[in-house]
Amino acid sequence: MKRLVAVALFASLLGAALAAPAAIAAGTRITARGSQFGTMLWGPNQQATYIFQRDKRGKSRCYGTCAEAWPPVYTSDKPVAGRGVRTSLIGTTRRRGGRRQVTYAGKPLYYYAHEGPGQVLCHNVSLNGGVWWVIGPDGKRRP
Repeated sequence: MKRLVAVALFASLLGAALAAPAAIAAGTRITARGSQFGTMLWGPNQQATYIFQRDKRGKSRCYGTCAEAWPPVYTSDKPVAGRGVRTSLIGTTRRRGGRRQVTYAGKPLYYYAHEGPGQVLCHNVSLNGGVWWVIGPDGKRRP
């Protein structure tokens, strides 16, 4: 009986340990891959990510109609640095209302609402009062 309890306890602890990485993976995964602008950051489903010229470090200035055109890259847990992304540069900021937005090198990340997977239509484009750029794994805007 003691052996059965010990085996059950071990199995339970092993299961919890193996489940831990799955909990970490619940955050939004950001990866780096090529584009016509060089290697840049991508969100889930090969969605291009952008930064906004008017944002301050760790603080979004894109709300209302701006956020309708440029939806923030949200995460429900700690974001995950995928292939080619520097773990030290990925983070979050709290938006008004409390939702967590993914940041990279301190810059809030966004999608462009009118793009499909793999498309990059708005790099170096002035919309909603500022310029939008894609960024590379070094955290700097692409040329």
